[in-house]
Amino acid sequence: MPATTRMRDESAGADGACERSHPPGDRHAGTNGLRCVLSNCPTDTMPFLELTLSCSEVTLPRFQNALDDVGAMAVTMLDANADTSNERALLEPGVGEMPLWDRLTMTALFDGGSDALVVLAALEAFDPGLDWSQVGFRMVEDSDWIRAWIDLFKSMQFGARTFIVPWNQDVPEAANAPDAAVVRLDPGLAFGSGTHQTTALCLRWLDSLAVSGELQGRSVLDFGCGSGILAIAALKLGASHAVGVDYDPQALLATADNAHRNALEAQLAVYMPQDEPVQTYQVVVANILASALSTLADTLAARVVPGGRIALSGILHGQEDELLERYAPWFEQLRCERDDEWMRIEGVRRAASGTQNG
Repeated sequence: MPATTRMRDESAGADGACERSHPPGDRHAGTNGLRCVLSNCPTDTMPFLELTLSCSEVTLPRFQNALDDVGAMAVTMLDANADTSNERALLEPGVGEMPLWDRLTMTALFDGGSDALVVLAALEAFDPGLDWSQVGFRMVEDSDWIRAWIDLFKSMQFGARTFIVPWNQDVPEAANAPDAAVVRLDPGLAFGSGTHQTTALCLRWLDSLAVSGELQGRSVLDFGCGSGILAIAALKLGASHAVGVDYDPQALLATADNAHRNALEAQLAVYMPQDEPVQTYQVVVANILASALSTLADTLAARVVPGGRIALSGILHGQEDELLERYAPWFEQLRCERDDEWMRIEGVRRAASGTQNG
């Protein structure tokens, strides 16, 4: 779910990212508009009192000032329309900008010893002009998020040959097959571990291309690369070289780190979108959001050579028809694959002249 947070903790690094870990998500954060707002990031695991309310972009600053004043340890802004057809991606904000959604859900964390009624009374006293009647409270259990995530992240198989294995675990017996493609991944490096259906759909697609011989020696673009899981899997499955593109600099660091972990630094380059060399690829995969896929249709189509393959993911069931229509001018053999409520669209680039292989 897209979220926005602002760091105010003095322990934050120079790049503005909190140096402590918080619940990681599998969907790619850069293109989903994820940032983080932590003011007094706790030094140890502890229970929290969680407050949730709805607001607009107009009233957000007043709510946020009130929450900060009464001692909120963290404040997170979420798209109120997340995981619906109205979900909106926030792409590449300018320097000093903080673009937000029209309607937001705010979540604030307080010390677990806080009294909800006392907090609510303080908020009403700070700004009585705001509507505090819809505020909800609940206790959030003590949890070591890094340890919980690592414990939950197990080896997984996708398709016939592809295995995602945590860096700190032994390779499963099935992954010792001569043709197995084993991706070593650090689950602490954020976005894209294979546990979400959107990533799984892409991994199975890459595996199927490898099985049919359509990935061997091919060039690959992973747009919205996150952890680099898809680009690295493609290389392990036989692609010759890959490029990872992301709006989030932290995602590029994560991809580079995981490429090093898999001894693939020489075959995988990473770029911010504005820095990516203008070239075409034989295989393109984009696991972002439906709204971003629609916005970037021209850009992504231009990256695929005639006869090349594309896969689009991050699409909720019900959003696929609009995207199929959007990509039809450039692609044929368009088809969809479903996993629970998530869809993957794949297709083949129509023949065109004047396009050069990358």
